[in-house]
Amino acid sequence: MTFAPAAPADTHVLSAAAMAVALSDVAAGYHDRVALEDVSLDVRPGSLLAIVGPNGAGKSTLLKVIAGLVPAWSGSVSVLGAAPGSAAERIAYVPQAELVDWHFPITVSGVVMMGRYPRLGLARRPGKADREAVREALASVGMLEHADRQIGALSGGQRRRVFLARAVAADAELFLLDEPVTGVDAATQEDIMGILAANASAGRTIIATTHDLACAAQCFRRVVAINRTIVADGPAEIALDPDILARAYSGHLLVLGGNRVVLDDAHHHDESASERHFHDNGG
Repeated sequence: MTFAPAAPADTHVLSAAAMAVALSDVAAGYHDRVALEDVSLDVRPGSLLAIVGPNGAGKSTLLKVIAGLVPAWSGSVSVLGAAPGSAAERIAYVPQAELVDWHFPITVSGVVMMGRYPRLGLARRPGKADREAVREALASVGMLEHADRQIGALSGGQRRRVFLARAVAADAELFLLDEPVTGVDAATQEDIMGILAANASAGRTIIATTHDLACAAQCFRRVVAINRTIVADGPAEIALDPDILARAYSGHLLVLGGNRVVLDDAHHHDESASERHFHDNGG
């Protein structure tokens, strides 16, 4: 990776309303299962933030609470100065790849156009400006030549590029990305992180979960480690700090020859079953 962390943000105190995201003492979960507890987090506009932690730690749930898809049981949540879910046209949420129905009959350009819908509303059809935004977004991720292909015909890395293009086309202020670089090759990962870094430098706020600790340390500006609650919060290099890894991953660590190795399957998410049950039952 060639991306160096940017200089730290200024240290002026911002109010919760001025933060891109502000959570205070938040608890959340699915029916009777706690996924998050005592979570307090402030994220400034323009942040490039990675959320790390073991499977079932609440990473995906945290994004969904911010997006307004899962309600907080307690505490307060402010997103772009308002209640979560009240500014959908200003937020781009990209779920885990395995939660998407890749057999749905929709083209690549159709997926990216979905990013424009919150701004269109129910009464207006996409116009010239919307189609141009889709074209530019696809070009920015190197997928313009695949615009007319069915989304399921793409490789895993191409699919992630398309969903990133959807976020770009939305012209959102806040990107919430669940595992955007999982399972992609090094070149695709570098391209995706370059796009995210450019958007953060333009003032957009990027919050992404990742299992790739090296990527978190090298490509992001700030890392938050969670295991139901926030274990550590600091500059990106904390993603590789042995003490922080021990606290965040606990039983998911194996010590070999004095080196700690994280044992975590990026393609198996303990939260998924509870999330599906929650949504299937009207949650």
